[in-house]
Amino acid sequence: QVQLVESGGGLVPAGASLTLSCAASGSPFSTLNMGWYRQAPGKDRVWIAQISWSGGTTYITQSLKGRFAISRDDAKSTVYLEMNDLKSEDTATYYCGAGDRWSGVGNYDHWGQGIQVTVSS
Repeated sequence: QVQLVESGGGLVPAGASLTLSCAASGSPFSTLNMGWYRQAPGKDRVWIAQISWSGGTTYITQSLKGRFAISRDDAKSTVYLEMNDLKSEDTATYYCGAGDRWSGVGNYDHWGQGIQVTVSS
């Protein structure tokens, strides 16, 4: 069983940058695709980013390309979500997910508990 724990959220002003971390345990990290979803108040949960098990391929939802980035550090079993120029509409609960290397983009079998990011306007 994979366990995922997010950290790094909080309250920030519009225009700020923030990097979320997700630490994984319980499975070989280098075999896992890792990604992020978010759920804004009153909205559905949506997929936003993924990095492949090898780190060789990243995917960012179109609307966030150029502003968000995903990376991983296998030595630390941690995936990161770098968020820049934050806007009020980025306010959401952010969820880290993990799936095996055979899964499609956005398909995760394990989830973190979620972490709140609030952007003041």
